Amino acid sequence: MDVRQVCSPLEAKGFDTNQLRANFLVEDLFAHGKISMAYSHLDRTVVGGVVPIAGALQLESNKQIGSENFLDRREIGIINIGAAGTIEADGSSYELASRECLYLPMGTVSVIFSSATADDPAEFYFISTPAHHAFPAMKITEDDANCLELGASSDANVRILRQYIHPDVCKSCQLVMGITTILDGSVWNTMPCHTHDRRSEVYLYFDMNEETRVFHFMGEPTETRHLVMKEKQAVLSPGWSIHSGAGTGRYSFIWSMAGDNQDFTDMDFVAMKDLR
Repeated sequence: MDVRQVCSPLEAKGFDTNQLRANFLVEDLFAHGKISMAYSHLDRTVVGGVVPIAGALQLESNKQIGSENFLDRREIGIINIGAAGTIEADGSSYELASRECLYLPMGTVSVIFSSATADDPAEFYFISTPAHHAFPAMKITEDDANCLELGASSDANVRILRQYIHPDVCKSCQLVMGITTILDGSVWNTMPCHTHDRRSEVYLYFDMNEETRVFHFMGEPTETRHLVMKEKQAVLSPGWSIHSGAGTGRYSFIWSMAGDNQDFTDMDFVAMKDLR
């Protein structure tokens, strides 16, 4: 498991491109036939990708997790961004089509991933955070999610945001998770931008053409930096950092948050005139 330490804004402002990528960018999450994971010390978040091919893959604990089973003291949100697949959790079976989500609570012992067909596999993306209570497991479809239409064409940021794991849809301890889709003709997500010091965030960019790139902006509002990101790469965002991107073509992203609260509107907005 790849381990990422916490970086302060003082350190980050001196990073070159390679150092920024090494500390905040998570690459190669979707290796065929494997479960790939990165452990971030930002709110103890685990970022993972699962691509079952020939057979099923079981989620297992390790030294970094520190418990017998992966979810003994954790919860997990899983979104499929590939073809059809199935997750078996403690004897219950959940079929997930593309852009469908599954929440599993603390205390779930067995989690097994499989694809409907090896030639066109499922691609499961997951976020796991520490938990203190076991809420019911729940499958959430696009129709189940809270749907928000945001932005304006004049600002090139028209987008549809769907809240999957959210207090109004699916109960969880601290994990909040959803998908935002940028509509054709727009390029920006989350602009005007914001920070939220009480929560960290992770973005996974997907639904992109091979040549499309997203310029992801991060850093303190007065010390911005950027990462050039491609399909199916994730970026870690500390509470002190903005998190916003502009794409060269169509894209979507999965966002997830963990921290002190689940208040989606708890944001410190940054005026455009204050960005540097």
